[in-house]
Amino acid sequence: MDILVAGGHGQVALRLLKLLADQGHTARGLIRKPEQAADLQAAGAVAVIGDLENEESLSAYVKGADAVVFAAGAGPGSGDARKRTVDLGGAVKLADAAVDQGVRRYVMISSVGAHDPAAGGDTMGAYFAAKGEADAYVTGLGTLDWTIVRPGHLVDEPGTGLVTVRREPGGRGQVPRDDVAAVVAACLTTPATIGVTFELFAGPDPIDEALRHIGG
Repeated sequence: MDILVAGGHGQVALRLLKLLADQGHTARGLIRKPEQAADLQAAGAVAVIGDLENEESLSAYVKGADAVVFAAGAGPGSGDARKRTVDLGGAVKLADAAVDQGVRRYVMISSVGAHDPAAGGDTMGAYFAAKGEADAYVTGLGTLDWTIVRPGHLVDEPGTGLVTVRREPGGRGQVPRDDVAAVVAACLTTPATIGVTFELFAGPDPIDEALRHIGG
């Protein structure tokens, strides 16, 4: 498959691109800064230079893809305005571009807490709101084969390949970035995840097994 990952230089995205390339896919990462291209190339991915935040349309970058993944984020040091333009606006643009180009498969890396922004308070509320609105936009289009992955607190510990997935919102816990990337890669080839929003934490279940039964 040809897979475009928006936010291609992020910590999860780089892990994901390497996994996809190692699996034999054409892994393309959308990045804003040309100097980041070498990191994508080192992962076996193709760097695509474009401005997710400020360009009106992403259709030119989505063209030719079989699937897209939204892995972008304004980052913890950003203000509320950038969370609206990146975490929400970027996800909306990617969805619109996918529809425009006839690309049905869309996997969103969202966040726990997106279902209840008020619980995030002054610190996380704007981030949760942007993620929640982005999720709602993608799922409401009616033309995409979407999956919404809501990881818990991200950590840099080595992945284990063992996770907990839950469709009921409100869970808490951590999950290695390695395992988030592995779950997203697996979602792309697991039909049972289409049309499913789920939270993701470290846990006892092998990834393939956890995802295979998630649609039931």
